[in-house]
Amino acid sequence: MVIGIAGGTGSGKTTLTERLKAYFGDDVSVVYHDNYYKAHDDMPYEERCKLNYDHPDSFDTRLFLRDLRALRAGETIYSPTYDYTVHNRADKTVEVRPAKVVIVEGILIFENPDIRSLMDIKIFVDTDADVRILRRLVRDVKERGRTLDSVVDQYLTTVKPMHDAFVEPSKKYADIIVPEGGRNNVALDMIIERIRVHVGR
Repeated sequence: MVIGIAGGTGSGKTTLTERLKAYFGDDVSVVYHDNYYKAHDDMPYEERCKLNYDHPDSFDTRLFLRDLRALRAGETIYSPTYDYTVHNRADKTVEVRPAKVVIVEGILIFENPDIRSLMDIKIFVDTDADVRILRRLVRDVKERGRTLDSVVDQYLTTVKPMHDAFVEPSKKYADIIVPEGGRNNVALDMIIERIRVHVGR
């Protein structure tokens, strides 16, 4: 079973994913779409800072589809990783083993029909924009070494326009819409029950 968890930046996708992983342990593997940003070794840091990372074209979709199909076929993959502090793909990879349930998480995973077609359940985490921007501010400044001004500038110039153009419209493809993500215990219990039936617990 492949479960897609999408939603805007700071919506609570990762919290929901982590709570499902904590509950099911080795029965769940996770693939993060963010790890599949294209490599830009040919560009200096200053140029990489100017790229639009919220557009579908910023992802290595061919590699992402290949790895997702391999997991569905029961094969282990080695996912790339991404270093947000330098805006580029990192050298290390992460081993992701096939499991009874594969969770795919990312803001744009419902935008692409080829990616959508590989999912059995599509969950969209829906959270108010003001909450999402505050969460992003805290995360990017604390965890990714960004300045407050750079986070606000990026949000206004690319994040919000791309959310309105690609992320929000993709909500129509969801099977389940979860307000507030991993903090919504009622929705979490329902999703857990659905997965429990599948994994035979």
